Amino acid sequence: MLTDTHTHLYSEAFEEDRDAVMLRAAKAGIDRFFIPAIDSGYAEAMFDLERNYPNKVFLMMGLHPTSVKEVSYKQELEFVTKAFEQRKFIAVGEIGIDLYWDTSTLEIQKKAFREQIQLAKKHKLPIVIHCRDAFDEIFEVLETERDDDLYGIFHCFTGSKEQAERAIGFNMKLGIGGVVTFKNGKIDTFLHEIDIKHIVLETDSPYLAPVPFRGKRNESSYLKLVCEKVADIYGISEAKVAQITTENSRHIFGV
Repeated sequence: MLTDTHTHLYSEAFEEDRDAVMLRAAKAGIDRFFIPAIDSGYAEAMFDLERNYPNKVFLMMGLHPTSVKEVSYKQELEFVTKAFEQRKFIAVGEIGIDLYWDTSTLEIQKKAFREQIQLAKKHKLPIVIHCRDAFDEIFEVLETERDDDLYGIFHCFTGSKEQAERAIGFNMKLGIGGVVTFKNGKIDTFLHEIDIKHIVLETDSPYLAPVPFRGKRNESSYLKLVCEKVADIYGISEAKVAQITTENSRHIFGV
């Protein structure tokens, strides 16, 4: 059985056929879906998803770095903090730093990232990191927060072997998705040198669909293609990849 550790199933991209998407995932052997937050605007859609697919969908809560805006991030962080007081979540995520879309917010992105790491530690939960064009900045913050209570997943890992090893050094699993199937993805060239106990599988759907669906809408059933590629890289069976990576996800999320 496969686990999709990162999918935005509440996205508008699935508005027309969400039930069919879930059915295809089930047929492909995926029955655990971990759902990252973006900001307060998506919260109700996330809660609806959880109600509609009980025991399959597990929710995170956090403020995505691209939603960290000067005028609203304090209110958004307050929303996140209160949400954890009202109910349980599986992780604080997705959080981090994104310098692809906007470099002007770097300092408040770092502040929001650090505050949410501390929130995760308070609730003894993992973090799920979003990193785009920001490895140095992410590592800088993690270094200041390094302790036994810091752990989680480096979502959509696309860095070098050295960056992979550094991420693992912060008690992070590497989230491996569709990029591993790309010709220019690069992580397939060294992933076999990373012990498989350090990786989990994800789609990040509806984004980053694997080959041969690259450029189209991604969905959780395509996790099977990621599993196939990872099995090929490690020279083991798909069933073994599914077993190990699902156990890794249980180790992180506790379910």
